[in-house]
Amino acid sequence: MEHFINVILPIPLEKLFTYSISEPESRFLQPGMRVAVPFGKSKIYTALVFEIHTTPPEVYEAKEIHKILDDTPVVNTIQLQHWRWIADYYMCTLGEVFRSAMPSAFLLESETLILRNERGEVDESDLKDDEFLVYEALQHQSMLRVDEVSAIVDRKNVLPILNRLIEKQVILLKDEIYEQYKPKLVRYVKLGTAYQSEGKLEELLQSLTRAPKQSQVVLSLFQLEVKDKKPIKITDLEQMSGSSKAVIKTLIDKGVLEEYHIQVDRVNYDGTAGDFDLKSLNEHQQKALDEIQGSFDGHKVALLHGVTSSGKTEVYMKLIETCINAGKQALYLLPEIALTTQLISRLQEYFGEKISVYHSKYSIHERVEVWNNVLAKKAKAQIVIGARSALFLPYSNLGLIVVDEEHEGSFKQFDPAPRYHARDAAIVLSNLHGSNIVLGSATPSVESYYNSQTGKYGYARIDRRFGDVLMPDIELVDLKEQTRKRRMKGHFSERLLEEITDTLDNGEQAILFQNRRGFAPIVECTTCGHSPQCPNCDVSLTYHQFKKQLRCHYCGHHIALPEICEACGSPTLDTKGFGTEQVEHEFKKLFPDAKVGRMDLDTTRGKYGYEKIITAFEQQELDVLVGTQMLTKGLDFRNVSLVGIMNADSLLNFPDYRAHERSFQLLTQVAGRAGRTQKRGKVIVQSFNPYHQILKQVSTNDYLGMFKEQLYEREQFLYPPVNRIIKITFKHKNYNTLNDAAEWFAKGLRTIFRAGILGPEYPPVARIRNQYLKNVIIKIPLGQPLGKTKNSIKRIENSFNAISQFRSVRVIYNVDHI
Repeated sequence: MEHFINVILPIPLEKLFTYSISEPESRFLQPGMRVAVPFGKSKIYTALVFEIHTTPPEVYEAKEIHKILDDTPVVNTIQLQHWRWIADYYMCTLGEVFRSAMPSAFLLESETLILRNERGEVDESDLKDDEFLVYEALQHQSMLRVDEVSAIVDRKNVLPILNRLIEKQVILLKDEIYEQYKPKLVRYVKLGTAYQSEGKLEELLQSLTRAPKQSQVVLSLFQLEVKDKKPIKITDLEQMSGSSKAVIKTLIDKGVLEEYHIQVDRVNYDGTAGDFDLKSLNEHQQKALDEIQGSFDGHKVALLHGVTSSGKTEVYMKLIETCINAGKQALYLLPEIALTTQLISRLQEYFGEKISVYHSKYSIHERVEVWNNVLAKKAKAQIVIGARSALFLPYSNLGLIVVDEEHEGSFKQFDPAPRYHARDAAIVLSNLHGSNIVLGSATPSVESYYNSQTGKYGYARIDRRFGDVLMPDIELVDLKEQTRKRRMKGHFSERLLEEITDTLDNGEQAILFQNRRGFAPIVECTTCGHSPQCPNCDVSLTYHQFKKQLRCHYCGHHIALPEICEACGSPTLDTKGFGTEQVEHEFKKLFPDAKVGRMDLDTTRGKYGYEKIITAFEQQELDVLVGTQMLTKGLDFRNVSLVGIMNADSLLNFPDYRAHERSFQLLTQVAGRAGRTQKRGKVIVQSFNPYHQILKQVSTNDYLGMFKEQLYEREQFLYPPVNRIIKITFKHKNYNTLNDAAEWFAKGLRTIFRAGILGPEYPPVARIRNQYLKNVIIKIPLGQPLGKTKNSIKRIENSFNAISQFRSVRVIYNVDHI
């Protein structure tokens, strides 16, 4: 009887693929194990076993698997269920979810090796110069890799050369699978077994009297053994004895010392062992905690609505403590990596080394170690803190999920697929595990608050700051008025400058918020009006003063700042608009003695970029921090008494139905960074339209007023939460093909759905990386079955792909578009 497995391949193809296996293999394999399988002519992929069965495929002959890569499953059944839900709900393939969920080190790749053809007869005079170089290299080496051939012939594209050598029977090609994850091994030493007895030891010390450095190393080894009673690292021995690696190596070669290796994790938290002396909650926090527990008892999602600095983190910690005491795992999701650096130190104080961290700034190897620790249910992975990707770890005993700052758009994945929303996917994951989930925010999203009002979610509110600290005093400054009266210095109003001066004089800190990086978004010629554009995208280039270059924030294209206008040749170039770099530059001119830091995408690129800036600001090495929205999310700085919002209008006038909700959230969050201790904080909001409804609601902290207004508007225009939205984006390099394709697809949608189809329409940036874009938005009433709707869209896509001219048009689905 034949045996087969269905596998998930990490490629965007709809169906699973079937491979044949032997009977012993069928007994050994389990769903969730990795196997290497051949796919196509010569490629080898890492696939994941989905199911084992005895039904042969009907359309093709099943190939045999290449090899089995695991002894036990690396992915559990709950994960596979969760992945299947993500693929179905967000209209992508299981392969795309697999590729996104697994650390890339688990996805082995095949590498092409070039070998000498022993059987071929080679006429050297027949070889071209570049072919001869490869042939000669293979006389000295048994095999070459593609990149080595590339270096030998000094060409990037070496395929034509390799093809000619294959035809001339000089070389053979072979695919080899290689493992990307390498465990970290630390070198340790101990005394050689020959010298363990006292007599031998005395002889050794006598013989080393003429080699004082070697003698010092042996004596240091004894001192370390007595002191620590732990295995001794070579680095520690080197340090203690004050000798070099060469001396220790000589002793190892003589057999006096023995070297051995121990595998360790790359990330270790040496926190104090958790003694759980958590702060006691005040009455408001305790009341919220009881309400959350009540929601959990009713198997509901709990929404915690607590104003900024109300102590939500302490409530989460109590919930995590209960979860850990019950012997379960806890997941703490955050929208921004910057937040994890602050939170780790806070959680470590209470939970010691029970914490693992998982996000994209960690290396491949570090992520694999966290994955393995969670899979093995190790004590150090009882609490996982991470950004949205932490959702995919192999939890088997999840008791609690905390989604902090649940309103944040960063929880939504945009590219590549799966375009999932971590908050919604977390709710489904908690259902699969039967665990509790709490969503927390000072400014909940309209959807979550709507769900709490309709009884779908439980609701708890904390409307006072911890320690009864007053909410910050928010003042709106009219930039029109200030400009007219000539009271502006650069982009700083007179009022903001006064407050900054007072703050610095009092030895306090300030935050300046401008939601745009770079120096200026546009460089314009004042003579002819020309401004440099990106050749690949429909956007103007942003000026970055630090590198003296113009940069595209979509594709990364950059050029040096031109001296003269490219269109008319005059040297009258001027900048329009401003970003964080310009705010920092102006601030330095106005306050030359103050220490200023900047936190945006440009300054936080390194692994520890966030940590360095946040730590410097916390330790008051900086007086002022200028930044983009990274600053707004739940960071806790004790000495900040002033927040300046440089220009609120850029947030309000954005072409999106969520613009007003987002502005309210962002401005409230950034205002919440001020005055988190006893002294009341001050927030200055600069705007050309200070009478805007949203700014008034921010200044009075009127969340309910904003919610009612937004809900009314969305009911009128049929947007979430009263409707669902699917956005379909079409991408193609040819403008006309894209137009025809989008029109055809939209026509098909209108035939089936009649109403609720918007577009096709160009987005504000209609060309990115030389690909034109067009969007269609589908509004789906809550009563309409979502599954059937998606199946109808997929049927239209199948017909669409059958038309040869449209086959090259990329169709991208974004379900619950944010």
